[in-house]
Amino acid sequence: MIDEQTEKRKGSFWRELPILLGVAILVAVLVRAFVLQTFYIPSPSMQHTLELWDRVLVNKLVYNFREPRRGEILVFKAPTAWQSGADGEDFIKRVIGQPGDNVVCCDTQRRLVINGQSLDEPYVYVESDGTRNQVADQDFDITVPEGRLWVMGDHREASGDSLEHYEQSIATDEAGKIQEATIPIDSVVGRAFTIFWPLDRATLLSVPEEFETVPAAGK
Repeated sequence: MIDEQTEKRKGSFWRELPILLGVAILVAVLVRAFVLQTFYIPSPSMQHTLELWDRVLVNKLVYNFREPRRGEILVFKAPTAWQSGADGEDFIKRVIGQPGDNVVCCDTQRRLVINGQSLDEPYVYVESDGTRNQVADQDFDITVPEGRLWVMGDHREASGDSLEHYEQSIATDEAGKIQEATIPIDSVVGRAFTIFWPLDRATLLSVPEEFETVPAAGK
């Protein structure tokens, strides 16, 4: 009786193995498409928060339930004008301004000002000699349109971000310049929430506490 049951189980396993493999592949595909995806960092635009060839894990589900928040690092499909030629190119930047936010450069200490609150940015890139990137190389005063985000790289002087495209905009009016400089929320792929490789750099990508004191738009 025992031998017969054992052989039956072995045969059942081999018959079910293709089904199990198929289910595992399907689950992996669905997770990648809708829940989690890995990305590697090919440029220095987010140094030293993200270094070249770091690999990050991106939550693709979170923004189905809420909008991106200031200070979060997100992956998005680059607007056509931002692309270098690769169709559907993915960018990774930090959210600085949400819809309705007034973002200004700069206060007397050369800090960004969001909704009247000066923002300290400890994550902004510092050179090996201790020289810190300026937070912006041009004064500006913009209000983020509805449904869009103002995003910037932590390595401000090496980032193709909202400020660079604001400066390079070919629009003839201010509203057009801001539109070209911001990204649509529906282009966001997801939130980068952890570096998982290399192992010696593994860490959570939490929102810096400096963003906690920034008031909501209009307040």
